[in-house]
Amino acid sequence: MNYEELLAARHEGKKHPVHQPIGGYYREQVDGKWRGIVDVPSELNQNIAFSKAIKEECEKNKTLANNHQIHFTPVEKGGEITQLQLELGNYQTFEQLLIDNPAIVAEKGFIDNVLTSLVEITEYLHKQGIKHVCYSPKTVFARKGDNSALLLSHGSFYLGINDQEAFYGDDVQYVAPEVLEHGTIDERCDVYGIGRFLQALYSQADLPMEYRRAIKKAVSEAPEDRYSTPSDMLSAVMKRRSSIRSVITLVVALVVALLCVGIYFDMFPESSPVEFVKPAPRTPTDDLLDDGFDPSELGVTNDGDSLVVDEATQRDFEAKAEEIFRKKYEKEADRILSKIYNKQYMNSSEKKFLAESETTINELMKVQSELGSDAGLSPERSQLIATEIIERITDQKKKELGLDKHLGVQLPEKK
Repeated sequence: MNYEELLAARHEGKKHPVHQPIGGYYREQVDGKWRGIVDVPSELNQNIAFSKAIKEECEKNKTLANNHQIHFTPVEKGGEITQLQLELGNYQTFEQLLIDNPAIVAEKGFIDNVLTSLVEITEYLHKQGIKHVCYSPKTVFARKGDNSALLLSHGSFYLGINDQEAFYGDDVQYVAPEVLEHGTIDERCDVYGIGRFLQALYSQADLPMEYRRAIKKAVSEAPEDRYSTPSDMLSAVMKRRSSIRSVITLVVALVVALLCVGIYFDMFPESSPVEFVKPAPRTPTDDLLDDGFDPSELGVTNDGDSLVVDEATQRDFEAKAEEIFRKKYEKEADRILSKIYNKQYMNSSEKKFLAESETTINELMKVQSELGSDAGLSPERSQLIATEIIERITDQKKKELGLDKHLGVQLPEKK
């Protein structure tokens, strides 16, 4: 005996029994084939409204021509329908499908196929004036192979029953509030039922992004807040999916574009920034001509091949050169000596003053040599004039600072 036979024996030969609003559904083997059976309870038949409604549904069931509709044949006893024998087919409830294979909800195209088939059969029923009302995983069947939805009995035939909550029992959560309150019934009650059904399928998994907003609207308590028809709900899902794909495509395109731009700029060599530095101010070059010196004033003449200077002119030239040297050296000597002849250095120790004086003397000698050479004076003559100027400026600065006469600087004599 295999596993299915054990289960059948446990339920007195009834395979996969499940409660339906109109009775208990199970599969039973007849002549070697499994057939779906619905046993109608006698207590329901005692309700006049139900007894009349099930007979009307059996008559209407014969005329429904849709491949998502399960047809059945009633079995009567004593003028009451006690059983429905379902047409042969390979199908099971969605409840059993999820028990056997809970991971099926993650398969590609599963929810699209389920919703599309539900919308198809529901829209067909609406054209016939029928509302299915209760889309429970127990009352919606799945065809084995493609898992498309199949419907059996429809709730709009049983709206005359006073206690709708008792009629639907554990499946009452899949029924729109207006049905339970005997309000106005239209296509929106089935929108609600489909939304609740899809929520139940994904109770243990995450709904696809495009379904979340659509289902949230579909299960609104107020009918006016839902979609007008199941087709509108399906269109909203498809539209949102298209928008999500467009956004994803745009994001991918932007990422690719940024990568291309990055690669493009990486191909170019990096350029180092150039720092522009303002040139230092140019020190003016001392020139005898800048002081108004004119060789012709000293009697210098040009005979074509050489310059001819007489003795008197030579003396005048030397005197002019000395005058220019004195003028420039006096200016430089005053600048250099001012470095040590000031209150800062005078307040320091004598040792520091003497050390700084040596540096000052070297700078004075360097300036004397450069200016003497420019003026054309001999080293002896330029030193003599420089010594005279240094002593005079030194005495002047010492007087200004009130210093002793012995504290001062002098250029060393040349040997």
